[in-house]
Amino acid sequence: MLTEHQGKGLPEWRDVVGQDDLPSLPTLAAGIDRERDAVAAGLPLSWNSSAVESDVNRITMLKRQMFGRAGFQLLRERALPA
Repeated sequence: MLTEHQGKGLPEWRDVVGQDDLPSLPTLAAGIDRERDAVAAGLPLSWNSSAVESDVNRITMLKRQMFGRAGFQLLRERALPA
């Protein structure tokens, strides 16, 4: 579904996941099921937010590494490219 950008297989995937023994997949499937229309509408789209998520993840990691060690100026120097 993700690599082919098709949302039409979502109900079948939900049924298969419900029968699986992995503990976290049914929780994920239940969350997706609550927003089924939005997920099905978003799957065919070709764009994504992975670049933004990558930057947010990197800045969050830097912030956690520096917690209590330095001020905002050092965080700014490490977060912004030179």
